[in-house]
Amino acid sequence: MDRRQALGFFAGFALCPLCASAAEHRWSYEGETGPDKWGGLNAADAACAIGGQQSPIDITGTITAPQPPLKMSWAKRPDRIVNNGHTIQLDHAEGDTLHLGDRGYALKQLHFHHPSEHLVEGKRFAMEAHFVHADADGLAVVGVLMVAGKPNAVFKKIVAAMPSDEGRAVPADPAIDPSQLLPAQRAYYHYAGSLTTPPCSETVDWIVLANPIEVDETDIAGFGKLFPMNARPVQKRDRRFILSSGSG
Repeated sequence: MDRRQALGFFAGFALCPLCASAAEHRWSYEGETGPDKWGGLNAADAACAIGGQQSPIDITGTITAPQPPLKMSWAKRPDRIVNNGHTIQLDHAEGDTLHLGDRGYALKQLHFHHPSEHLVEGKRFAMEAHFVHADADGLAVVGVLMVAGKPNAVFKKIVAAMPSDEGRAVPADPAIDPSQLLPAQRAYYHYAGSLTTPPCSETVDWIVLANPIEVDETDIAGFGKLFPMNARPVQKRDRRFILSSGSG
């Protein structure tokens, strides 16, 4: 699958997560359709097994180098909250953007993993949020690590409203501001990788924020009741560089 085909697939997923749920129910996070079997479930998913730039990874051995600042223009609010069978996803209206250097991306959706998919120096976190952006040539995903601590009002609203039934969608509370799920400091790790779910397309510019956010432990447990484990295991780093923006 080339970059534009992968982007086409993703665009359909972003715009119709319920359709994606029905079409992609064959894969899961355990057993005969678990991560170690993804590459053989469908020819379109071969990259899951044979790709050379797969995600997530253990972020270690980073190289500190100048990186462009993250410019997030997020004024819109999510349209709806969806249980797509693999995670809780918030679909976003058109208009919110991420600028990274000279590239601009549109925010498509936000979803969560329990526990975190990325590790940092071998450490796994309680959860991870993924803000998925797209432009004409690929994807940029901002990963936010999450730890138990003081309550986060926005995450609490999401957990309170998230549908328990697969395929169900509910309107999102207009008070859900995605920017409130970001840490105050925007230092980040940057590397080339893939989608962490089938088809595992290697079209993703990964931006993992170095500083986690705190959320209420009871909200983590609430999400965990629906999705006890929806994180792909870490993948081989191979010869990729992981850049660090340093403090920021």
